[in-house]
Amino acid sequence: MATATTYGARDHARAQQGTRTEAMPVVPAGDWPAPPCEAGHLVWAETVAGGNYTHKVLARGTELRLTDLTGDACAHLLLYVADRPWERLNVADTVKVQWNAYLGQGQLLLSDQGRVLASVVADSSGRHDALCGTSTLVRNTERYGDGTPQSASPAGRELFKLAAAKNGLTPRDLPPSLSFFQGVEIGDDGSLDFTGSAGPGGSVTLRAEQDVTVLIANVPHPADPRPGYTSTPLEVLAWRARATAAGDPLWEATPEGRRAFLNTTEFLATRGLA
Repeated sequence: MATATTYGARDHARAQQGTRTEAMPVVPAGDWPAPPCEAGHLVWAETVAGGNYTHKVLARGTELRLTDLTGDACAHLLLYVADRPWERLNVADTVKVQWNAYLGQGQLLLSDQGRVLASVVADSSGRHDALCGTSTLVRNTERYGDGTPQSASPAGRELFKLAAAKNGLTPRDLPPSLSFFQGVEIGDDGSLDFTGSAGPGGSVTLRAEQDVTVLIANVPHPADPRPGYTSTPLEVLAWRARATAAGDPLWEATPEGRRAFLNTTEFLATRGLA
């Protein structure tokens, strides 16, 4: 089909209607072939290619499942309160308040206001990282020859800039991120040991405890020692559910977590949201 003219280009573009590729959002999400939830509750369904990014605003109570389809995805994650982006994921507080540098089921993702942005309600991978952040333009250029978004080896921070801009945020709004599916461990001498992936099919499910803006960059972990840029597809599914409430085992798991949930509920109650 000729695309040298406007009409030819239009006809070619329209001919793509209904096609599906490995890395294309399913619109509407309800068309996803095997939803993991009650019919009609799926609100986000996408496969993010290696070296790409995605973003979405999710309502409080929404559950978000990330799946490493073939074993070499690495989901770098940032969270912001949807209508107040100055309250955002604080990785340092997430680690120190809960006395744990290793992410997994039962962990809470906290803001610097002592409130819960999201909770980890399921995890079959166990290979995550709250210490290293994501890759940068300088580092990727040194390692792979390029780190710009349009290159074959885009850096996570460069992709976060694009996702942020689409949500009214600037590079100044990008704090350190979390990484899922590619982990590190800390040695007795303080050294970092890259643990890599748990293999294909690992997943982690988060529950939004406030309305949140989600930014995800699927790029290699910065501590990955392999010489080649290795990044494979990430499945992203989200569905309507309910926020964690008093009496839930997650709410009562630790004194620190209980306080964070109480801080969150009190704040939402003053705004008529809980």
